Amino acid sequence: MEHHQGTPERSSRSQEDYSTEVESGRAQNLSELTICALLMIYLAFSTKAIQNNIICKMHCYQIYPIFISFSTLFISNIRILLAVAGAVPKGNATRENIQRMGLREGQVIFKCPKCCSIKPERAHHCSVCQRCIRKMDHHCPWVNNCVGENNQKFFVLFTFYIALLSLHGLFLGTYQFVICIRNEWRECSGFSPPATVVLLLFLIFESLLFAIFTAVMFFTQVNAIWNDETIYNRSQTSWVKR
Repeated sequence: MEHHQGTPERSSRSQEDYSTEVESGRAQNLSELTICALLMIYLAFSTKAIQNNIICKMHCYQIYPIFISFSTLFISNIRILLAVAGAVPKGNATRENIQRMGLREGQVIFKCPKCCSIKPERAHHCSVCQRCIRKMDHHCPWVNNCVGENNQKFFVLFTFYIALLSLHGLFLGTYQFVICIRNEWRECSGFSPPATVVLLLFLIFESLLFAIFTAVMFFTQVNAIWNDETIYNRSQTSWVKR
């Protein structure tokens, strides 16, 4: 016995229209992926450059933890950008595949009407990726990828390293700002005081903003993993209760 969500056919659109939409979505996703990757690399490099040129002028030993944190962050960013979240193959909900599954009498399966795939348990369709994702947690615009069964570990590490690097930058930026004020900006850095003030304030603000955001995301992910749930399921449950 088969149970389909929606109609058994893909939709009233023709196959050509569907393929065109999918290819357009892929091109848009690739463009967004490039923009997100460049933005993250720019923010990370700008923070590191400020720390190296202003703070490390007086505290050169700080370059080592900064380099290690930045390297692990960069690797995690690449892994989450390129990792497959656990996508279900498109168009596998064919009669042949369903018969090959050897279903028992009365057993129910679900078919996604949007990507025409057999939906495993706890799989959900992502309107951005245009396919079903196993244990889909959410679609993250910062990495332009879904967080799901196969890449959630990389996302947790990604948020942890950003939070760690941001807290480190916040501490160094605040500490250096206080020292510069006490020394009246004499021998504070290689830049003149106006530029130093602007760069330090930018570093402190950016570090504080990213530290709060990524720390919240990190603990949210850890809590979801601990309770064996996803943000998507939690939001659906809250909506039903209302």
